Amino acid sequence: MFIKILLLVVFFGVMVYVGIYSRRHATNMNDFVLGGRAVGPWLTAFAYGTSYFSAVIFVGYAGQFGWKFGIASTWIGLGNAFLGSLLAWVVLGRRTRIMTQHLDSATMPDFFAKRFGSKALKIAASVIVFVFLIPYTASLYNGLSRLFGMAFDIDYSVCVIVMAVLTGIYVIAGGYMATAINDFIQGMIMLVGIVAIIFAVLNSQGGFLEALNKLALVTDETATTQVGAFNSFFGPDPANLLGVVILTSLGTWGLPQMVQKFYAIKSEKAVRTGTVISTAFAIIVAGGCYFLGGFGRLFSEQVDIAQGFDQIIPAMLSSLPDILIAITVILVLSASMSTLSSLVLTSSTTLTLDLIKDNVVKDMNEKKQLLITRILIVFFIVVSVILALIQYKSKVTFIAQLMGISWGALAGAFLAPFLYGLYWKGTSKIAVWVSFIAGAGIMVLNMLAPKIFPAFLQSPINAGAFAMIFGLVAVPVVSLFTKKQDKKELEGIFSCYDEQVTVPQKKSLKN
Repeated sequence: MFIKILLLVVFFGVMVYVGIYSRRHATNMNDFVLGGRAVGPWLTAFAYGTSYFSAVIFVGYAGQFGWKFGIASTWIGLGNAFLGSLLAWVVLGRRTRIMTQHLDSATMPDFFAKRFGSKALKIAASVIVFVFLIPYTASLYNGLSRLFGMAFDIDYSVCVIVMAVLTGIYVIAGGYMATAINDFIQGMIMLVGIVAIIFAVLNSQGGFLEALNKLALVTDETATTQVGAFNSFFGPDPANLLGVVILTSLGTWGLPQMVQKFYAIKSEKAVRTGTVISTAFAIIVAGGCYFLGGFGRLFSEQVDIAQGFDQIIPAMLSSLPDILIAITVILVLSASMSTLSSLVLTSSTTLTLDLIKDNVVKDMNEKKQLLITRILIVFFIVVSVILALIQYKSKVTFIAQLMGISWGALAGAFLAPFLYGLYWKGTSKIAVWVSFIAGAGIMVLNMLAPKIFPAFLQSPINAGAFAMIFGLVAVPVVSLFTKKQDKKELEGIFSCYDEQVTVPQKKSLKN
């Protein structure tokens, strides 16, 4: 117990120190929100990765989908690495950095307003961000409940409040730079922790090959009649597995808290280096989490699945040595705090810059913007704590469902118009509205009246994947038949890609 508490105290102390240290990088809104657009590749890559993977992944998704798909759930982690990280950086990274700086845009709603010449789009996008980031923010705490119950004799409410307060301190003090530095530290803990835990859990089952052999003998007639399905290449349910891969991988392309990492990156070299680092981080952390979860059925005697999937991973870890349990708790705290800091910073800056400024409060100077943003950070953290405690007491839903609703709505609404807006001059304002309404509408209907959907789409996961694909098809189709933006205005927006830059000859040969 002494070791566990000591590690927690050191961990929290470092987080708060970084926040205080980073205050000098948060003296104006550009620095507070984007780190002055001068953040290097390592910090940006780790900020992207740690915002991506939280307790939702480690406890909720890894447990639930490892149980459903067996070892094939590893495909979800690999999809996260190559679609959600590598391809996202290649397709979005450079263009996002160039166009958002050209448009002087600090948030995703502001990008939509300036790219498509519509203040109404900015307000609508801000409302979607505000509404749908809340369930995701609340879900971050839930993965901690069973782990803290296993490791400490501490009330879950105390754990949630302490985590929220300490996250709030360093985000309010240091803004994006404090978040990025702490994300790097937390990311290193996640890398070391997941590798150590995988080795320890597999060793408890006699090693990797023995664990695979045991998994081949597992049967569950409610899930599949196929013998050896849980250690097969694509598992017992490839169609639903594909839905999870699409939602959790492609979804990052439309999430404001993820995409805004590209706004802040420093240089071309930083984009290239960050691409490699972010992909490697995702392979280890996401691939490792889902790979670990794939062996969950070997611990079925310790799990009452009727009580929910969120207990699977804690059950797998309960017999580990105290030092590894302490590392696990720090790992999940790192994952949760890094994502929480990113979400509250995104939510508060979006609400300040895109909804309150010029709409509610006129002539808002820099000092007032910073003050309101910091107040809203406190507001979002308090709301997320209240919702997390209500959910914990009432057992409303599982972690994966909360996250699926949030990801599906945000990515369904934003992914297509953001992607096409960066690349295609023909994207119309009406097509953006269609994507906003369809993405958010599909997920609201799925939450309120799931039975109106076909059986396959009643799951929030599959509904979210459908919302994204619908947007990717609908935006270009609607754009072809609706009014285009003014040609001169478009030329000014896309001129940023044609600006000439000078590079060393080792990078580009003379004509």
